[in-house]
Amino acid sequence: MLSITRRTFGALAAATMLMGASAASAEPVKIGILSLTSHSPSIIAEGKGYYEEAGLEVEFVPFQAAQPMAVAIASGDVDFGLTAMTAGLVSLAERGAVKIIGGALQETTEIEGQKVLVSKAAHEAGVTTPADLEGKRFGITTAGSSFHYMAHKIADGEGFERSTMELVPLNGVPAVIASLRSGQIDAWSIVPNIAEGLVASGDVFEIGTIADYVDGYQVTTVFTSTEIAENNGELAEKFLAAFSKGADDYNAAFVDKTMSEEESAEIVAMIHEWVYTDRPLADADPAIRAGAMRINENAKLNVASIEDQLEWFKSENLIPQDASIENLVDTSFVETF
Repeated sequence: MLSITRRTFGALAAATMLMGASAASAEPVKIGILSLTSHSPSIIAEGKGYYEEAGLEVEFVPFQAAQPMAVAIASGDVDFGLTAMTAGLVSLAERGAVKIIGGALQETTEIEGQKVLVSKAAHEAGVTTPADLEGKRFGITTAGSSFHYMAHKIADGEGFERSTMELVPLNGVPAVIASLRSGQIDAWSIVPNIAEGLVASGDVFEIGTIADYVDGYQVTTVFTSTEIAENNGELAEKFLAAFSKGADDYNAAFVDKTMSEEESAEIVAMIHEWVYTDRPLADADPAIRAGAMRINENAKLNVASIEDQLEWFKSENLIPQDASIENLVDTSFVETF
């Protein structure tokens, strides 16, 4: 059931009143960004002038992983970011440094979501369903990452002990991809736009979907420093209003496909400035469009999913047992469910 917060109408009013803000009065904001299509709403919002309309002058700060971004936001070097839930993020929240203020990438029933993949060698050896992953090597970036969480959700769903799955930490997504393609690990799970390219190569096979094991998974969240959330709520409202307009365009272009081809092509070109930059636009275009997952309208947040992830972290002793949803999430900015 959706809950309307005390800030919801304030955010809409702020977005309307600030449409005519001039560049001279714009407030400088630094946004952490990863070279992933899930960060497209911010890219679109900047490219189409939504941040400027909201009275913000945006600078993107690129990162190679979510955890350094979280640390930068905690220290005040970056203002806003987008990330999956990690043990590190929870630890920063417990220290009073960061707050989740919205939701972004979401597993939904009508859109294909994250895939469970296996190497060609594993597939040929008989690993053809997630039930076959007992005793197999599953790639993760780090302990406490979203990949770690998904691996254990598969184990729980299939009824085998989590400890029987060998988790292989590889520190970064490129290293996981290389290890999967070479057969050094047996399995992995990842968003569809990356998964589909790997399957098309013939080196990797799809054997399942994460939606079968995690109900309504809130894959990524919008977060900021506790300082901004508690003492500069107006800035957070401006950011979320512009970000949400970028998310609407992303969904229209690639998920619902209600946007014209001409407009969609313009958005692809914007995203290409930050994603798949090592490829020519013509080659990057299909990869940017492929396997798009829904970004929550108005940055709505699935708190039930966040609570489930929090309990999993506790079950693995990755965070303090008294870590709380209240320390992690500020529900006053967006609708929750």
